Amino acid sequence: MSFELTGKLVAINETQQVSDRFKKREFVLEISEEINGNVYTNYAKMQLVQNKCEIIDNYHIGDTVKVSFNIKGNKWERDGNVNYITNLDAWRVENAQPGAHTPPAPQSYPAQNTGNTNVNYNPSPENVDDLPF
Repeated sequence: MSFELTGKLVAINETQQVSDRFKKREFVLEISEEINGNVYTNYAKMQLVQNKCEIIDNYHIGDTVKVSFNIKGNKWERDGNVNYITNLDAWRVENAQPGAHTPPAPQSYPAQNTGNTNVNYNPSPENVDDLPF
């Protein structure tokens, strides 16, 4: 299931090479909403993984962006303790301000056994296997 969120970029971290087969890059969105006349501000830390780490390079702190993402969760057990980890895995970032500069189109991917012969085929995140295991 995929979600979208629009907010202001307040932090962009460097890419982290977590293991020899997995890398990630975190960024933070500031999201403000008005409820009953009061403005509430929240901060959502999101991550880009593997070949998606570079898509945030086209944006700067202060830009308003629309992010498409999936919610990923894992159960982690150690020494009898159970922890749950939730990640917001971004797979697309777009400029949300009308008339603002639009970054170059994402890299095109060859068709992947979908019957699609379009050379600009860009698979949905559900069809791309970029997991580190």
